[in-house]
Amino acid sequence: MLILSACGSTETPATPDLKADVAFAQQMIPHHEQALEMAKLVPSRSSTDQVRGIAERIEKAQAPEITQMNEWLKQWGAAPKNDHEGHDMSGMMSQDEMAKLEKSSGTEFDRLWLDLMIKHHEGAVAMAKTELEQGKDDNAKKLAQAVIDGQQKEITEMKDLLRTM
Repeated sequence: MLILSACGSTETPATPDLKADVAFAQQMIPHHEQALEMAKLVPSRSSTDQVRGIAERIEKAQAPEITQMNEWLKQWGAAPKNDHEGHDMSGMMSQDEMAKLEKSSGTEFDRLWLDLMIKHHEGAVAMAKTELEQGKDDNAKKLAQAVIDGQQKEITEMKDLLRTM
């Protein structure tokens, strides 16, 4: 009986106090993965050096964050959620939006990419603020603050760039 009861779901953190931290990592990983998917479209479709630069910075920042959050989930005894099919997280693109983005190029792509990435970043900022309010893990809270700081700056940059197009 004890063996069976010990085989619980990997979705529950080993330490109940880290429930908000686990939720943050489980949600932010697929959120970041979608941002990377969006960034990978830029080199072959964008006509703007500024958009290419933003996409490069997103890749450089978010890929290591995904690795770090996956490590935390392992340490916490929780499994990553590899499910962003529902697109129910704040700022996530729908399949239709992704298809439209994939079919566009040039200035049309740049405008659409910026608009969608602004919304995507705003969603990440909202999730990071929730982590700051509810999280317990100091490292997760530091990452949440870094997400807020970095992505707020990029939101401003992207909005300014959109105004010039």
